[in-house]
Amino acid sequence: MLRLAVAALLLANAGYYAWTQGFLGQFGLAPEEQSEPQRMDQQIRPETLQILRVNPGKPSAPPPAPAAAPPTAAGSPSAAPSPADATAVAAADTAECLQAGVFDERQAETLRTAAAAGLPAGSWVMDPTPIPGRWMVYMGRFEDIETLDRKRAELRARKVDHDRAGGTLEFGLSLGRFSTKEAAERELANLNTRGVRTARVIQERPDSPGFTLRLPSVNDALRARLDSLRTAMAGKTLRTCA
Repeated sequence: MLRLAVAALLLANAGYYAWTQGFLGQFGLAPEEQSEPQRMDQQIRPETLQILRVNPGKPSAPPPAPAAAPPTAAGSPSAAPSPADATAVAAADTAECLQAGVFDERQAETLRTAAAAGLPAGSWVMDPTPIPGRWMVYMGRFEDIETLDRKRAELRARKVDHDRAGGTLEFGLSLGRFSTKEAAERELANLNTRGVRTARVIQERPDSPGFTLRLPSVNDALRARLDSLRTAMAGKTLRTCA
């Protein structure tokens, strides 16, 4: 049975091959021939097709040149800045704000006179900057240097930091300086727990008016004239504005 199936399959393949190759054409058994005319008939609107011939000796046309961009108006954002504008921008970039202080009333008056004489009007200003008072935990005033030295030794034994009170408070010792009376009193209470009994809180310096010199826009031209303020600066230096 298997042999018959194989034999039938071989015969079928042989017959198909003979039919596709046209060997059975004399018996009227052959596939339909497909040539160019028949293919053209199967196309949609074959009369519209055209065959183009290319001349290899003729160079192809160059691509069209891109259209030139329209000229930019002088007032548009993309217009190139003029040399004058560039110079102004560079000058603005190099300018900086400088300040110095704080000066007391006497120092500020001296500085005002020097600034008015050496700097352009409107290039500087004196800003009011009040100087806050200062409070001290103070021990003294002692009768003589020997008593002062004994008290220093006692404080060192208790490991209490101290230094000279200075000015009109000599012979005395400062156990700390503070910006508010409340802070000074808190420190005094802390020292009492460490055995310091004779110290007290005093106002070392009252609140007073003060001033800060400010130059909002210092460029190269103005910077060259700042030396005229040197002697009136009371040892203070110019720094970048905060």
